[in-house]
Amino acid sequence: MKAPDSLAQVAAIIEKELDKYLPSENTYPPIIYQAMRYSVLGGGKRLRAYLAVKSCEMCGGKAEHAYPAACAIEMVHAYSLIHDDLPCMDNDDFRRGKPSNHKVFGEGMAVLAGDGLLTLAFEVMSKAPQELDAAVRISMIKELAAAAGCAGMIGGQAIDLQSEGKVLDLPELVYLDSAKTGALIKAAMRMGGLVAGAGVDKLCALSAYAESFGLAFQITDDILDVCGESSQLGKATGSDDKKQKATYVSHYGLEQARMLAQQEIAKACQSLAPFGERAADLIQLAEFLLDRDK
Repeated sequence: MKAPDSLAQVAAIIEKELDKYLPSENTYPPIIYQAMRYSVLGGGKRLRAYLAVKSCEMCGGKAEHAYPAACAIEMVHAYSLIHDDLPCMDNDDFRRGKPSNHKVFGEGMAVLAGDGLLTLAFEVMSKAPQELDAAVRISMIKELAAAAGCAGMIGGQAIDLQSEGKVLDLPELVYLDSAKTGALIKAAMRMGGLVAGAGVDKLCALSAYAESFGLAFQITDDILDVCGESSQLGKATGSDDKKQKATYVSHYGLEQARMLAQQEIAKACQSLAPFGERAADLIQLAEFLLDRDK
């Protein structure tokens, strides 16, 4: 199964939109904008941006109205990767096939670049899209803030740091990954739905897809850390085992982890039944997870 053709198409659009939102490298002080642009532009699948755009379209909205939300999500995601790679966190030297931000700009500037991207994301959301009224924009900002905060990515990272060398039970592992990885995926889907004016039922369906998709994505990520090629992934493999991190592979073994990923993908696809044929791309994307190599 291959990724939907629209994934690359949306990624190219979002790349251009991000370039517009990010200040030029010549803006004073240039070093911080160079560091921010280094980690945002020219890499990544734009998966979360894609989910925002396609969920908007699936709910009857216009794709271009979701671009600001998609860009904000990518900024928050890039910020999280910059901070995750720091020596005080996961201590990774490579990201997306090139040196991590702190290896190029230093640890202090990497921290500031991440902070800059996080705050810029909310500035973008406060101003755009102009077609939406203030109440909808506030709802979207709340979704993004919750996903990035202590009940989302930050909380998940805190558990991740504390769990190194420990054995987590399954509920703890699911919570960790639902917060660290799944929260932003869920926010992307829901923000896309909010742009389109989706009601409670549709938002619930989007949330159900995102929860299963996010879990399947993390499981396949754990599998790739064991079986993947670093040249394809753009980062070192085997790091989870070296750091004694709790993963689905360490908990279940490879074969059971693959089976669990398949189950979650089936649940994700089933949750989109209310959208009929409009869900084709997101169903294909979920099925593609099992075959991804990066």
